[in-house]
Amino acid sequence: MNRSTRLALACGLPLLAAVPAATSFGQTENAAPYTVVETGRSFTRLQDAVDAIGEGNGTIRFASLRFSDCAVQSKGEITYQAQVPGQSVLDGKACEDKAALVLRGRGARIEGLVFANIRVPDKNGAGVRLEHGNLSVSQAWFRDSEQGLLSGEDPEGTIAIDKSTFTRLGTCEGSGCAHSLYIGNYGSLTVTRSRFEAGTGGHYVKSRAARIEVLNSSFDDSAGHETNYMIDLPEGATGRIAGNWFVQGRDKENYSAFIAVAAEHRSHPSAGLTVEGNNARFAPGIDRHSAFVADWSGEPLKLGENALGTGLSSFEKR
Repeated sequence: MNRSTRLALACGLPLLAAVPAATSFGQTENAAPYTVVETGRSFTRLQDAVDAIGEGNGTIRFASLRFSDCAVQSKGEITYQAQVPGQSVLDGKACEDKAALVLRGRGARIEGLVFANIRVPDKNGAGVRLEHGNLSVSQAWFRDSEQGLLSGEDPEGTIAIDKSTFTRLGTCEGSGCAHSLYIGNYGSLTVTRSRFEAGTGGHYVKSRAARIEVLNSSFDDSAGHETNYMIDLPEGATGRIAGNWFVQGRDKENYSAFIAVAAEHRSHPSAGLTVEGNNARFAPGIDRHSAFVADWSGEPLKLGENALGTGLSSFEKR
């Protein structure tokens, strides 16, 4: 079993080798691939399925196919669900030059979908662009795009990501940098049991949310290319970063810290932000110095016990 196979299985994602291809724009030879579960109606276009739910609540079930399709949700609350987790791929198409799914309704859930190869003219193409409302993501895979998940601002909104994988994402080729996960001024971001790996620019997690929870996840930068911080909280945040595994690779644009707090502004309080029970080190063969936590906030953070490799200092005030 190769390394990629082990990683996919570890994150609960079925392998994609047997995924059939859609014939064109979400159509198959046998049946319409999107089904609204509550009504049993099926559609050949994802946007038609979204529009059929409208202001209500509903679930769209995706067939096990690779789609060149995208949709904009402007109202309602929708669950986007793969019939078999890991075997429904939204591949290469972005709506509004933004993302495969552009979400600005009341709320959304994403279960078991794969988002791949999303690129747009401003170098900010994402699997998901969240502009408003709550979002829950589970067993999703964001890969080989300019950005994985990008959000706007909704200070009352919540984002929860569980058991998902972010692979080969990020770029600084545009007017600003894109990241594996980039959250705007939301109320809270929670990331659990997820994996970030082989970034291609920017940060792995950049969050302007007031509250952050990153728990029991892994950040493998050993195959990263021109990456920056593992976790960047540029405007400060409270919450907890615990039980995670971090490996910093060689090819860095900025290797001075693993976790950065309030490096841009102090919009949110950071007092009491807890960082504990993590394991952090450099990839084998790398001899350098870095700070595990770099703090610009000047507030009292709570640093518990963290297992740090050679060359890593636990904390630097900047």
